Amino acid sequence: MRVKALLDKYADEGIESIEDLKVLTVAPFDRLGTPMEIIKHFGGKKQYLAAIQELARELYGVS
Repeated sequence: MRVKALLDKYADEGIESIEDLKVLTVAPFDRLGTPMEIIKHFGGKKQYLAAIQELARELYGVS
């Protein structure tokens, strides 16, 4: 569910919008928990940002 929400947001607004942690305070993320709770599901801020970068690499070959 969380990864799908990231994918949807990424598709709608681009990588820059989901790299900004403020995005976790708006729909659909606000329904998944607080920003801290969401980041914890990824293992922490570093892992969250790494997941975002991996998403970009996999979808677009961005390094």
